[in-house]
Amino acid sequence: MNLQDLKPAKGSVKTNYRRGRGQGSGGGGTATRGHKGAKSRSGYSSKRGFEGGQMPLQRRLPKFGFKNVNRVEYLGINLHNIQKLIDAKQVAEITPEVLMANGMASKTDLIKILGTGELKSKVNIHAHAFSAAAKTAIEAKGGVVTEL
Repeated sequence: MNLQDLKPAKGSVKTNYRRGRGQGSGGGGTATRGHKGAKSRSGYSSKRGFEGGQMPLQRRLPKFGFKNVNRVEYLGINLHNIQKLIDAKQVAEITPEVLMANGMASKTDLIKILGTGELKSKVNIHAHAFSAAAKTAIEAKGGVVTEL
């Protein structure tokens, strides 16, 4: 192998296509854009959802429902999850800080205690909301319910 025999790898060097440079290039005249219309003009960019003047799909389909801006979203935590936490960490009081420390809630969550599962031990719980079943189950075991 000599220095003059060196060549780039096959297919690695591509010649640029000179669009619209005379009839001999094969793309002269219209520069491969076809004849007339918005798409042949310089500076053309289509709007999202544009269908050539036809009524776009997002305007043809019916709309229904709404998003309530005043909705309060709670993170639900069931009694059986609280019992698991009590068994694992031996805590006597459940607060949002305890739930955050154990990865069950984040800082911005509003916490609602739900009544699924069984509570076996007495525990004081501080949360933003309680279901009726959860409240009665906690108080039946001698625990205290505190709404924040």
